[in-house]
Amino acid sequence: MKKIAIGFGGLIGVLVVAGAGTYVWAGSAATSKLDKTYTIKASTFPVPWPLTSDSLRSAESEQVARDSAVARGKHLVEARYVCVECHSTNFGGGTMIDDPAIGTLLGPNLTMGAGSRTVQYTPVDWDRMVRHGVKPDGRPAVMPSEDYFAMSDRELSDIVAYIRSLPPVDNTVAAPTFGPVGKMLLATGQFKLSADMHPSAHEGTHAVLPPAEAPNAEFGKHLAQVCTGCHLPSLAGGPIVGGPPDWPPAANLTPAGLVGWTYTDFERAMREGVRKDGTKLREPMALMPKYAKNMTDIEMQALWAYISTVPAVASAK
Repeated sequence: MKKIAIGFGGLIGVLVVAGAGTYVWAGSAATSKLDKTYTIKASTFPVPWPLTSDSLRSAESEQVARDSAVARGKHLVEARYVCVECHSTNFGGGTMIDDPAIGTLLGPNLTMGAGSRTVQYTPVDWDRMVRHGVKPDGRPAVMPSEDYFAMSDRELSDIVAYIRSLPPVDNTVAAPTFGPVGKMLLATGQFKLSADMHPSAHEGTHAVLPPAEAPNAEFGKHLAQVCTGCHLPSLAGGPIVGGPPDWPPAANLTPAGLVGWTYTDFERAMREGVRKDGTKLREPMALMPKYAKNMTDIEMQALWAYISTVPAVASAK
């Protein structure tokens, strides 16, 4: 669950070597990356998610389906995903980065109000943007979609239904722009675009439904996909790629890193932001309790079931 951040690690070195020629190269290379186009296998889904195959035959059943979808979507954005960190609580737009050197990367307005970036979005467009980090025109977005590749069709449909149910916000958000250091980091690969992280996923298919909600490792693995942006697919943790220098390394969540931890310890850390040793979580994990407090007991137990069964590995470096 990683909000966009561009690291300053190596920044001094970048500035030292960044002569005029290097700066021109970086600008050209960054533009080339941002203008690259990607082919994504089209994936569509109904919005709202139907109750049954014939549920849309009556207005009453359609309303029930819509209400159910909105309720599920509300839970997803309040408990599992951190959409509001970039798009704000009203989804009318927010700030990811606003720094002259790095750039101005703003979360766009997703509501149906004036200035919305998604008024004309089809389910295919939502799929490309959210699960692949690719705009409708095929160019890469700056959205951190790597955490959402495993989102099922129904979950994305529910989130769209929820966002569409919100009051429209009139707010025109400027397109992303990169400053001189941001262009250098993008050109040298220190800032990675989500569209480049899992290229094979662009030709694959998505699960239609999420795993059944149960306190088991299968459901927990699905939930843990949003943790991999910081903790890595192995959950071994380590330095957070793209994170600012004051962020500590992501914790090792495998049994090798949680020696002696119990479910009670894990739940306390997630819901209260306090580790087993009594110390408080630091950014970015300090953001988690406001979401984890909305997780159901089954969701929390499933996460613990999964991380308890992954291979024990040393912390990543």
